[in-house]
Amino acid sequence: MMVLRRLLRRRWVLGVVFGLSLIYFITSTLKQEERTIRDRTLLEVRDLDHRIPWKIRFNLGNSSRQMTQCRNSIQGKALLTDELGYVCERKDLLVNGCCNVNTPSSRQYICKSCLANGCCDIYEYCVSCCLQPDKQPLLERFLNRAAEGFQNLFTAVEDHFELCLAKCRTSSQSVQHENTYRNPQAKYCYGESPPELLPI
Repeated sequence: MMVLRRLLRRRWVLGVVFGLSLIYFITSTLKQEERTIRDRTLLEVRDLDHRIPWKIRFNLGNSSRQMTQCRNSIQGKALLTDELGYVCERKDLLVNGCCNVNTPSSRQYICKSCLANGCCDIYEYCVSCCLQPDKQPLLERFLNRAAEGFQNLFTAVEDHFELCLAKCRTSSQSVQHENTYRNPQAKYCYGESPPELLPI
């Protein structure tokens, strides 16, 4: 009799735990579904003729102006790109965040390792090449098309430098089957087309 009571108590406790877990699962699933619907709604373009008011300010290539502070690509282990398009070694970065233009390693608008389609081997070269003033028409075409598909992502971009930082990061266009790069040597792209698919 005592064994049966213990067994019932345990089953009762297990039943309560199971019931609470089921309730938690159902409410979490419903909340997730609500978030998914809300996110999809935000991505839909309400009016096809409506263009997003992009806030991009293109640098006109006047690098002679003195900047008191520079933003830079930060993440590079050996190289960095500042917002004026200079690529330099990390050791040649000034305290204000700009590359020291008086060192031999600093070069502006460098497209070394970049292919004709705008895909590069090195992230910092991709950003620098993307910052060239003559890339403005290409980037504006991209922004007009991205307005429909990537509205939330690219409306947060404030200027040419931020656009190039975001555009050069690897994206779904750079990969095939979600797990291999289309071209492992040129995976950072600012151009309109994805990297060429290399045969395996």
